[in-house]
Amino acid sequence: MDKGYLILENGDIYEGSFIGKAGEACGEVVFNTSMTGYQEIVSDPSYAGQIVVFCYPMIGNYGMNSFDFEADTLHLSGVIIGEHCDEPSHFQANQSFSDQLRHFGVAGLAGIDTRSLTKKIRKHGTLKGWISDKSFAGKKQEWITDFSSSQVPRVSVKEPEVHGNKGPHVVLVDYGYKRSILDSLLEEGCRVTVVPYNYTYQQISALNPDALLLSNGPGDPMALAPLFPEIKKMAEALPTLGICLGHQLIALAFGGKTEKMKFGHRGANHPVKELETGKVWITSQNHGYEVIEHTIDQETFDIAYKNVNDNTVEGLKHKTLSLQTVQFHPEANAGPNDTAHIFKKFVQQLAETGEMQNA
Repeated sequence: MDKGYLILENGDIYEGSFIGKAGEACGEVVFNTSMTGYQEIVSDPSYAGQIVVFCYPMIGNYGMNSFDFEADTLHLSGVIIGEHCDEPSHFQANQSFSDQLRHFGVAGLAGIDTRSLTKKIRKHGTLKGWISDKSFAGKKQEWITDFSSSQVPRVSVKEPEVHGNKGPHVVLVDYGYKRSILDSLLEEGCRVTVVPYNYTYQQISALNPDALLLSNGPGDPMALAPLFPEIKKMAEALPTLGICLGHQLIALAFGGKTEKMKFGHRGANHPVKELETGKVWITSQNHGYEVIEHTIDQETFDIAYKNVNDNTVEGLKHKTLSLQTVQFHPEANAGPNDTAHIFKKFVQQLAETGEMQNA
């Protein structure tokens, strides 16, 4: 394998060997602590514009298959791993990890000290990085990517897509949704229309939906500030569930604020406490921004969930509207299914409140 380098914005350089596409790639360098599920992670559109560091030592041992992708293509900028297994062993595998990266044109590096790199990110915060075949030793690095622009327009569908033909009609606003979210709604007997991220309240109302789901997606939620008035109209008019970025967008649309976290939550082992019951759920998460608790109008919203590790807000519930949000991923994939019941309760609420117009 050809030699390659990860150059961080602080000047640190890590040497490894190329896997996937041999070439240059820029992005925010973030780490994921999951022990399994690398296929679902690399295909999650929320990683658009980022270089993902896998904390688990070996990646690729069970290969890649044709049905565990969370999107039709890979949107992330690059992959950094410790040990690469190029001879997978699994009865469902049809390609190696490196071959799939190459197929989608994604650059990766193996043989990197990912423990050292992760500790550096935890200490200094998320860093910008550049994968290259040159070390640029002693030269000032010029960052060629605009990290301030939103990746959502790139990952969102361009035209509506209809899935299923009966049951309550849920409009899924696509900011970079994972396919498992759609699958979870279909499993609950819903008919789902996936619409572009910038659909207006009027356009969504014309679809005659029973409910609304605001999906996960990449980047800073404030980059979508022009959409906040429309999001608020939708959430006030329809039973609504917001997931990850959708959670942040709803908070912002109702007057809250968000801020960038030092290194985010990315992994399948994040404990979250449901405040109403006291139960703790182990959740799958992937986000770099959080909702600031003191900016939430607690006469309008209850804080429904909190992260056990750092006490950050993990979910909101409106006091009068059928409106709830979660920062974590109830569909998991990869990760535990502790909170899959959230989809079931969401659909049940439609029946209980008589909201199903098209069942």
